[in-house]
Amino acid sequence: MTSELTFVQADDSLAQEYDEMAERSFGHTVGDITHLHGHADIRVALRSGRVVAGGLGLFLPQYFGGAPVPSALLAAGSVAPEERGDRLAARMVHERLTPLRERGAVISTISTLSNGYARHLGWQAPTPVFAHAVRAEDLKRSFATGDFCIETGTAPAALDLQQDLARRWNGPVERPAWWQHWKIAKSRLTTYRFHRPGNPIAGWLTLTTGRREHHGTDLTVHDFWAGGHECAAAMLAFLGRYTSRTETIHFRRGALPPAPLLLHNLHRYRVTTQAWHPWMLRILDLQGAVRLRGWPDDVDLELPIEIGEEANPTTHRRYLLGICAGHADLIPTGDEAQITLTRGQFAAWYAGGLRSPEAARLSGVGARSDVALSGFIQATGGQDPWLPDHF
Repeated sequence: MTSELTFVQADDSLAQEYDEMAERSFGHTVGDITHLHGHADIRVALRSGRVVAGGLGLFLPQYFGGAPVPSALLAAGSVAPEERGDRLAARMVHERLTPLRERGAVISTISTLSNGYARHLGWQAPTPVFAHAVRAEDLKRSFATGDFCIETGTAPAALDLQQDLARRWNGPVERPAWWQHWKIAKSRLTTYRFHRPGNPIAGWLTLTTGRREHHGTDLTVHDFWAGGHECAAAMLAFLGRYTSRTETIHFRRGALPPAPLLLHNLHRYRVTTQAWHPWMLRILDLQGAVRLRGWPDDVDLELPIEIGEEANPTTHRRYLLGICAGHADLIPTGDEAQITLTRGQFAAWYAGGLRSPEAARLSGVGARSDVALSGFIQATGGQDPWLPDHF
C-alpha cells in the first residue's frame, strides 16, 4: 500500500531536499529556492519521510488601482516525476495557499507553463506577456539621450521612484527592502540611473551581459522604470550605445511596460516579439479584494452582478457592487444581475484586463445592457495590467 502524504512547512533540511527534488523535476537548478529561503514560506509534501513535492509562497502586496492588496505569490511549485498524474499539484497548491490566506492574502498570483491547469484551479490571465528583441543600432538611430545624466548603482531614491511608478499599473509587487538585493545577487544585475542635472532621479534600468562565443556580448534588460516619455527615450538611447559590442538588445518578458514606446518611435520597426506564459491572478476573497483595491474617485457605480462560486463554478452568487468616492464594497443581494461572470473573468476585470465592452463579451462576460457593461469595464479601465516582477 502506498503510504499517506503529509504536508509540512519545510525546515532547513527539508528545504534542501526540496531543492534537490525540484532540480530533478525541472531538469535544471531553481535558484530562488536558495535565494528566497529566508523570505518565503516553503511547504513540502512528504511520503514515507521523503520530499515528493514543494513550493514557495511569498506574502506581499500587489498594486491594484494604486492600493497595495495583500497577495499570495506562488513560485517554484514542483512535483517529483514519479508522483505526477494523481492531482498532487492541486493538493500542494491548497496547502501552500492556506497559511498565506490566514495571514490576510485576498488575491494570489502565479506564473506557470501549465495555464490550463492553473485556470482549472481558479487562476486567470489578465493580459498577454511578451519579451522583445530590438537591434541596438535601431535604438541608437531612433532615440536621443538629451540632457539626461547617467549614473551607475542602486540608490534609495531610485527604489522610491519604482514604487511610485508601480502604483500606476495593476499588478506590480510592492517590493520589500530585500527585493533588489535578491535580484542583484541572483542575476548579477547592473543598475543605471537617469536624471537631469540638478533634478531627482527620473528613471532607472537594470541589465545583465554575457560574453558571446565568438565576439561581443548578449545584453538583457530586466527592469525598465521611466517617469515619462523623455526619460524613457533617454534610457532606450543609452541602450543603443551598446551597438559596438551588442547587436541586439533583449528585454526580458514583461520588462517593458505595455506602452507603444517602440511602435511610435523606431526609425525602422524591426522588433522581434515572443509571447511567454502569462502571469495569472486568482481572487481568494471576493469581498476583501474589492474593499482593499484602489478605485477612481470619480466613479459612482451601483451594479448587481453574479459571480461563479470558487468550489462550484456552475453555481452563481449575486452581489451588489458599489463604488463611490474611491471606495468599493461587494454585498450579497437578491437583485437580478446585470453582469454575469466566472471567477476567472472577475479576476481579469479586477486587473483591468477587460479593456472594452466588446472584449468583455468575446471573453464570455454576460451583460443585460451595453450601458451596464460599459460602466462595469470603466471602473477598472483606467490602469493597464503589468507585472514586471519575477518570482
